[in-house]
Amino acid sequence: MDPPPRPQSSLLTSPPELTPLEQEVLEEYERLAENMKKLATHLDNLASAPASDILDGLRELERKTSLVFTLLKASVYSIVLQQEIDWGGGGGGHREQED
Repeated sequence: MDPPPRPQSSLLTSPPELTPLEQEVLEEYERLAENMKKLATHLDNLASAPASDILDGLRELERKTSLVFTLLKASVYSIVLQQEIDWGGGGGGHREQED
């Protein structure tokens, strides 16, 4: 059986009773709409910014990314070196004994 038809209402009149799930869905759509407006504003700002400003920002990001990568490599190297020392190998110690 079909549910009884809901009375049509405009947004200007009081909304019909909503279930908690319906209310949650509407609130989620409202948050999504607000985020989309913010995104559109940011995209407008990016589109209006001169290309040189965007490139400068990308260069700065590249420098920071490179620094993080270098620090990560140094940390991994330090861990590997410490493990070799802890295991008693030390890498070069065996060569001296073999010679």
